[in-house]
Amino acid sequence: MDSETFEKSRLYQLDKSTFSFWSGLYSEIEGTMILLCGGIPFLWKLSGQISGHAGFGQEYEIVQSLVFLLLATLFSAVTGLPWSLYNTFVIEEKHGFNQQTLGFFFKDAIKKFVVTQCILLPVTSLLLYIIKIGGDYFFIYAWLFTLVVSLVLVTIYADYIAPLFDKFIPLPEGELKQQIETMAKSIDFPLTKVYVVEGSKRSSHSNAYFYGFFKNKRIVLFDTLLEDYSALNKEPAEGEDGENEETKSKTKNKKQGCKNEEVLAVLGHELGHWKLGHTVKNIIISQMNSFLCFFLFAVLIGRKELFTAFGFYDTQPTLIGLMIIFQFIFSPYNEVLSFCLTVLSRRFEFQADAFAKELGKAKDLYSALIKLNKDNLGFPVSDWIFSMWHYSHPPLLERLQALKDAKQE
Repeated sequence: MDSETFEKSRLYQLDKSTFSFWSGLYSEIEGTMILLCGGIPFLWKLSGQISGHAGFGQEYEIVQSLVFLLLATLFSAVTGLPWSLYNTFVIEEKHGFNQQTLGFFFKDAIKKFVVTQCILLPVTSLLLYIIKIGGDYFFIYAWLFTLVVSLVLVTIYADYIAPLFDKFIPLPEGELKQQIETMAKSIDFPLTKVYVVEGSKRSSHSNAYFYGFFKNKRIVLFDTLLEDYSALNKEPAEGEDGENEETKSKTKNKKQGCKNEEVLAVLGHELGHWKLGHTVKNIIISQMNSFLCFFLFAVLIGRKELFTAFGFYDTQPTLIGLMIIFQFIFSPYNEVLSFCLTVLSRRFEFQADAFAKELGKAKDLYSALIKLNKDNLGFPVSDWIFSMWHYSHPPLLERLQALKDAKQE
């Protein structure tokens, strides 16, 4: 890493850390004030008044819960908007990553809010109904319902939800696609399609992932990952507007993205997660945790003092019980669980790197990690305690060290 890039990455990391501190502090103050000032019972009462005006009395608790949820998410979106604007148009803009205009940003934010409500409200209403009618073993039915919903969302997300926000196009026929298909076949990965997503419309950060169940796997590559496809490496054609009205074209002095061999190495790492069963293991851990949480919820939901402590003296709404127990009571447990999952994730990343090494991709993965780190202005120096707690991926230098021997061979 040259000294100029090192300095840029240092300043970017400082700006991100400072922003994270202040936004986190605001979040803690806001949450504390809501609790101290009785914000949750106030919003529940307001939701009851709104649903009452619409002709739904107190017996329609699910309707009141949905109004409460809509108001709460709207409040969260409004209070979070200034922070999101600052992060996008000050920090990301300052360091050359933002590709959005204000118009694109707000259109995207409104679309996200609407899509979220279209999923959240029906799912929540069904979950509350299941809890109401489920009897003594409602927690089993609730867990099974959330399991089915999560699997359905994972299945349909990339085909039906993600295209609402980004343009997905099939990777054109050529050497790269042929090499990807050959590598997938060599490890029995049931690849059906390879897509390129126009991530450069909103940011110059890069990524790659795969999705799908059973024999229907797809690979998605961000155009910013591909040196030959990234719109950020191309000069805009004369008189070309259209997309440029929504996204700003920013010409860079050096090419962004990876060469084909490096892209294959990155995919070798990603496919390693599949081959080594990391995705299935994460799903199993997530569902075991979900079942445990619903079981403990069933144990605690009848305790009136929990509701009283949060300002609910006369009623015990199911949605409020879910919020109190999952968001507040489980908070210490969630912190410990998060740390354990972070440790596991780092272990999985080293294993996926080792898998790419076994495919003979060590040298290309080594150079790809360095190139992606530079493109994303990742700061290579990390405090071991901070990174151990916060980083789901091992620091760059640790990953390079693990790859170094194979690269030299």
